[in-house]
Amino acid sequence: MNSIAKSLLRSVKHSRAAWLSSSSAHSGKQRFRRLVLGIETSCDDTGAAVVDDAGCVLGEALHSQNEVHLQTGGIIPVVAQQLHRENIEQVVEEALHASGVSVPQLAAIATTVKPGLALSLGVGLQYSLGLVNRHQKPFIPIHHMEAHALTIRLTHHLEFPFLVLLLSGGHCILAVAQGVSDFLLLGQSIDIAPGDMLDKVARRLSLIKHPECHSMAGGKAIEHLAQTGNREQLVFRLPMKQYRNCNFSFSGLLNLVNNAIAQKEREEGVQKGEILSCVKDVAAAVQHAVAVHIIQRTYRAMLFCTKNSILPSKNAALVVSGGVASNQYIRKGLQNLADANDFALLCPPPRLCTDNGVMIAWNGMERLRAGLGVLHSTDGIRYEPKAPLGIDISKRVEEESIKVPTLKQIRWLAS
Repeated sequence: MNSIAKSLLRSVKHSRAAWLSSSSAHSGKQRFRRLVLGIETSCDDTGAAVVDDAGCVLGEALHSQNEVHLQTGGIIPVVAQQLHRENIEQVVEEALHASGVSVPQLAAIATTVKPGLALSLGVGLQYSLGLVNRHQKPFIPIHHMEAHALTIRLTHHLEFPFLVLLLSGGHCILAVAQGVSDFLLLGQSIDIAPGDMLDKVARRLSLIKHPECHSMAGGKAIEHLAQTGNREQLVFRLPMKQYRNCNFSFSGLLNLVNNAIAQKEREEGVQKGEILSCVKDVAAAVQHAVAVHIIQRTYRAMLFCTKNSILPSKNAALVVSGGVASNQYIRKGLQNLADANDFALLCPPPRLCTDNGVMIAWNGMERLRAGLGVLHSTDGIRYEPKAPLGIDISKRVEEESIKVPTLKQIRWLAS
C-alpha cells in the first residue's frame, strides 16, 4: 500500500471513530438526527438499511437469492421478482427493527429506480411508494451505479473528485465523480459486463459439479480454482487493443474462451458438461485476461485525467466498487497500477461491494444533505431498466488517442 493510501486510511479511522463517538455521545441528549431508509431490489438481492446524517449504519438487512439462481443456472427475472415480493416487507422491517426507529422518524426514503432488471426494480419502487404515500415522507430515487460509486464516502473520508471503476455482473464503468450527482463517463462496456462473462464461463465449465465449487457463484468459483491454476497454459487475445479509448468489451473474449474449452474437451475426450482436467488452468487464464483488459483501460483513464487536470495532481484516488471488485486477483492488479501511478486505491469492504441497502441509504443521505433529487411528490415516477451515469465524454477520451505502456508491462501489473 502506498503512502497516499495509508494517509487516507488513517484519516478514515479517525473520521469513523469521530462519527461513532459523536453518535453515542449525542444519543443521550436526544440530538436530532436525520435518518434515511434505503431499499435495494435492482437485481437479485433484497436489501434495506437505515443510515443517519453522521454516516452511521443503524440497522440493515439483506436477503440473497444466490442459492436459487445457482440451481437455475442464472437469474430468471420472473423468479427474482417473485422472491423480492415475498421478502421485501420482512427485510425492511428487520432493518427498521435493528435500527430502533420507525417509519415516522425517517427524514426520507431512498430506493433504487435505475438501472437494473425491470421486474425487480418494479417491486422495490411499488413497495417504497406505498410507504412514502402512507407516511407522507420525501422520496429520493437512486441511480444504482451512483450508489456504488459513493459508498466509499461512507467508509472513507474522501473528497471529490476521484476516479471510479465500477465492476459487476451487469456493469463495467469508468467515470470521474465530481460531486454527489455529477459524473463524467470516460468509458463503459459496449456489450456484456465482466461478472456476467465470468458467470457464463463457470456455467460452460460446469463448475457447479466441481467438488470445490458446488455452492459458489460463478465468479467466485473461477477465482477459487484460478488460485491453483497455471494461467500460462492458455493465452487469450485481449479485446479492443487497437481502440485508444476507455470502453470495455467481454463478449469477444467469451467466444475465445468457449472455443478453447471446446478444443480442450476434444483433446481430453470428454463430453460437454463434464469437468476438464485442466479446468484450473482455464480459470486462471480467463481471470488473468479479464484483469489485464480492465487494467489497460483503467490505465488510460488515469493518464487522461492527469493530462487534462481532471483529478488533483497529488492525492488522486481510484475507487473500485461492485461485486467483481471483491476479486482479489483483479484488485491486486489494480493496486499495482495505482502504486505505479501514485494513486490511492480505495475499495469498500466486500459486503458493501455487492448490492445492499446500505449504499442506497447512504446515497439518499448524500442527496438529502445536498438537496438534490428529493421529491415531495411522486407523480410520474418510473423505474428505468437502462440509465446512463453522468455526462458521456468517452468520445473525447478516444479523440485524444492516449497510448498506454506496452502490453508486456500491463501483463506484469496483473501478475
